[in-house]
Amino acid sequence: MGPGGYSRGGAGFRFDRVVTAMAGPRLDVPIVAAVNPARDGPAVEAWLAGRADATPFHRPAWSIAVARGCGQPAHYLVARAGEAIRGVLPLSAIHSPLFGRALVSSGFAVGGGILADDEGTAALLAEEAWALARRLSCASLELRGGWLPEGTGWHIDRDSYAGFTRPLAADDDAELLAIPRKQRAEVRRALGFPLTVAIGRGAADRAAHYAVYAESVRNLGTPVFPQSLFAEVIEAFGEDADILTVRADGQPVASVLSLYHGGAVMPYWGGGTAAARTWRANDLMYFALMRHARARGCAAFDFGRSKPGTGAFAFKRNWGFTPVPLAYATRTADGAEPRRVNPLNPKYRMQVEAWRRLPLAVANRLGPLIARGLG
Repeated sequence: MGPGGYSRGGAGFRFDRVVTAMAGPRLDVPIVAAVNPARDGPAVEAWLAGRADATPFHRPAWSIAVARGCGQPAHYLVARAGEAIRGVLPLSAIHSPLFGRALVSSGFAVGGGILADDEGTAALLAEEAWALARRLSCASLELRGGWLPEGTGWHIDRDSYAGFTRPLAADDDAELLAIPRKQRAEVRRALGFPLTVAIGRGAADRAAHYAVYAESVRNLGTPVFPQSLFAEVIEAFGEDADILTVRADGQPVASVLSLYHGGAVMPYWGGGTAAARTWRANDLMYFALMRHARARGCAAFDFGRSKPGTGAFAFKRNWGFTPVPLAYATRTADGAEPRRVNPLNPKYRMQVEAWRRLPLAVANRLGPLIARGLG
């Protein structure tokens, strides 16, 4: 491994210095190199803190957690002019026996694309990422949000996903009034049930969350991520991540792992058991998270992304959130097809139906082996 490289044996946690620099006589020409987030993270975090367009998925903590939790190597590109950071691009090299190889920004995220001070630096990062994809034998490069290149070879998708974000209200009463009438009635019903809410980051919180989330995604027909991914995100983000769990009769029925960044809370991995619908536990979960985030000083609630026409899309609109189209860019090698890992793709209909019928123990054993390569 070259100078500055870092590895953590057995976990796929590798940050390779890819030795790339822009030649030229000007001193302010950006130099692009892959850095070690664990070592260079403070400087990158400081640069990100000054940008309103940064997301949790741009943070070195996310790259570290994905690499450790799923064994997919991270390559974090930084553009500099002298010592000053001019742009960043976190990348995960995703390999799956079922879906092939892709370089993704950011891996297992809904955002995390190119951030840069100017268009020239952004274009430089895009070209360097494509060169890295070719060196890593990745047939495609996926950029999720951020600055998107639109030149030859790039495909821009503005139709597949929408994001949902709105300000948090001043207090619980105002928050209820911000929810449309029909959904507000469901929240009031949930508040009347004998449910308990607990928030934490410990082993019991993680176990409850994984049990609920694994059942939820099995019921949707998709494989669950490795438990190690959730654990590594909690560890890497520290106080900027936590788990909120709703219990009925002492049993967890809904749970969500949330990220906090830039004054916003993002409920990222959440779900409910079959009993959650009876108790309106998901409704209580999100309302309680709004209350918790407000107490932490958050000003916005980021409900994440959903595909138009899905139940999740309708659910977020019912809460009073307005969908905003998200744009992603993909570049593929000549003649190569882009990865198609969306469970809503009609070609996977039979697999999704079969997965829903799997015993939960079997789904939890097989799921992580598949999901770690989805990215």
